[in-house]
Amino acid sequence: MYTKPKYPIVTVLKWTRRYIYIFFITALIPVLLYEVAGFKWLTLPWQPIGLIGMALAFITGFKNNASYDRQWEARKIYGGIVNASRWFTTMVNDFVTNINTDKPKTEAELFQIRKTMVLRHVAWMSSLRHALRQKKSWETAKTNKSDQEHMKKIKVLEFENSLLDELEGYLSLEEKAKVLSKANKQTAVLNFQSKHIGQLASLGLIDNFRHVEFQNVIGELFTLQGKAERIKNFPYPRQFATLNSYFVWIFILIMPFGFMRQFDLTAQSLVASGVHNAFFGFLVEHFVWLSIPFTIIISWIFFAMERVGDTSENPFEGMGNDVPISTISRAIEIDIREMIDDDRHEIPDPLPEYANTQM
Repeated sequence: MYTKPKYPIVTVLKWTRRYIYIFFITALIPVLLYEVAGFKWLTLPWQPIGLIGMALAFITGFKNNASYDRQWEARKIYGGIVNASRWFTTMVNDFVTNINTDKPKTEAELFQIRKTMVLRHVAWMSSLRHALRQKKSWETAKTNKSDQEHMKKIKVLEFENSLLDELEGYLSLEEKAKVLSKANKQTAVLNFQSKHIGQLASLGLIDNFRHVEFQNVIGELFTLQGKAERIKNFPYPRQFATLNSYFVWIFILIMPFGFMRQFDLTAQSLVASGVHNAFFGFLVEHFVWLSIPFTIIISWIFFAMERVGDTSENPFEGMGNDVPISTISRAIEIDIREMIDDDRHEIPDPLPEYANTQM
């Protein structure tokens, strides 16, 4: 998540510069054929090209809206995880007591039980983060050169550290080994959490009513996990993404052929206006060449809109505009460990920003 009000124009141009070179070539070649080679018939009426541009603007807008909906839903899911984590920790603090047990624990033992549950919850968030960062075949962050260049400036925690390392100290050795052996590790962690709550209920440290409330929270966490996995595992429909990309490139390729004729007609009208001087004559004679920068600008606008939609489709893949699940998870960990009065020296610091980007 970028944290400044706007991207610098230099950053945006650098991100799209490879495509700007292509736009220059696609604009230059038709003008060379038209003006230098003398292929004056090499033009298209501007009206159908304009209609294509209007239709493309609607289609691209639809795609960007759908992509933003996916990103915003992902952020709402993690907002739900924030709330459910605080809810769970409040219950851990208030529900795990000696009130109904025949074998009361010391305060130190109760604190250790609470801490074990909270650390296991952090392990669940870590497992979920790593699952959401795994690359899918339709994601482009690690294959697109412009995206790769941008990602060199940021640090994605899940790409730097393995889940094996991140679970160290958060689960017992037995639980850690079993979790890592499962295909869906985050589900395995919640399963251990549920079993532990059941064991505490059997010991009388949680009464039946509170046991049911705990299970409701576990169910809510499973629901939020499933929603995040749904976004991760089901892409923006590829038929829409594919056709929209084709339409953009078709528009970019045919646009110069409409512009050349229009600029030529404009030059002729200037001649007919009767104004004559050396500069004016030179300008009129070469007026069609001005179609090149205008073609590049319009091509860049449509393509940039297309790329913004592309980079918003997959809000967990690890790009700079994604939902900052690493930062949110660390903030949750700090929050809930402070809620149980854990040792401040053992609580990690918030994750830093890299290149004004939270991950």
